[in-house]
Amino acid sequence: MKTLRVAQLAPNIVPTPPDTSGGTERIVHDLSEALESLGVSVTLFAPSDSRSPIARIGDLPSLKALEAEHGHVPPSIPQVLEAVQMEALRKRLDLFDIVHCHGEFFHAALLGERRKHSLTTIHWRVDELDRKLFFEAFPDLPVAAISRSQWEQIPTANRAGIVHHGLAQERYALRSGEGGFAVFIGRMTDQKQPDAAIRIARAAGLPIRLAGAIDVGNPTYFDRNVRPLLADDAVFVGPKDDHEKQHLIGAARALLFPIDWPEPFGLVMIEAMACGTPVIAFDRGSVPEIVEDGVTGFVVKDEAEAVEALKRVGRLDRSVIRKRFEDRFTARRMAQDYLALYRRLRSQ
Repeated sequence: MKTLRVAQLAPNIVPTPPDTSGGTERIVHDLSEALESLGVSVTLFAPSDSRSPIARIGDLPSLKALEAEHGHVPPSIPQVLEAVQMEALRKRLDLFDIVHCHGEFFHAALLGERRKHSLTTIHWRVDELDRKLFFEAFPDLPVAAISRSQWEQIPTANRAGIVHHGLAQERYALRSGEGGFAVFIGRMTDQKQPDAAIRIARAAGLPIRLAGAIDVGNPTYFDRNVRPLLADDAVFVGPKDDHEKQHLIGAARALLFPIDWPEPFGLVMIEAMACGTPVIAFDRGSVPEIVEDGVTGFVVKDEAEAVEALKRVGRLDRSVIRKRFEDRFTARRMAQDYLALYRRLRSQ
């Protein structure tokens, strides 16, 4: 069988893979490596400060690198980076059987007749006006949903399939939860509700550690809602890389995920499962698809239910949670699912 040639287009905000924050870039990296292990020829379009071993195209650095070098940059820089990336793709379109895009919008216009041999994965919510207008303009653009919850909000004409995220199996290892604390990992914003995580842990009598970046789109939330709750039993530790997350999540008794938005996937939930750490999550968006209630964690309605669940979390078997991660959420499984979609699209 002829080797399938696939272009993977990563966002330009942070390098691929990311140092700390950057779930989309992490998925693109893990997917690319897993596809290559399956015999697919992958070319990664990503910023020049990326460290992925995959063959890469991209002359400009990420927004993160530009901000580190220049300080304040014009707000149009992300559009410039995407336009330059699209030009690099345009020059090479004939080299690929499938173009898999993980960015925003511009690629749909560039691809033209090649849209039928492309796939778009949207790593964000799809229920707002921007996506409505986008889908209406490009009904022939195949879109892969990252959860059934997201799939149900994508127009039927665009639906190509559902592929849950996966992670490199060896990145995280089973740990015992020996730290005895709860953990929250995510953006410090109202969508993720780190303040609710503090209240839940405190009401259950457990200390909590909170990790993640302060959301650039909602910079006052942390000072207004989270900082006043911090104390000896609720410590903010900032952004963490994969190695640091392994130790933090693995030592935690449970991960708290008290979201207040239609979460399209929630990568940190499967990072916790990879460590054997139970997940206590609010019943929003993808949560009931990802968390097996009573097996890998508890799906709850509100803070009061979360407090009671946190008190019962010791009943769950951490080795079973790790096994469910291996069965459902590895990068290899994700790559196999995408490969099936690529082949179907290529045959059309």
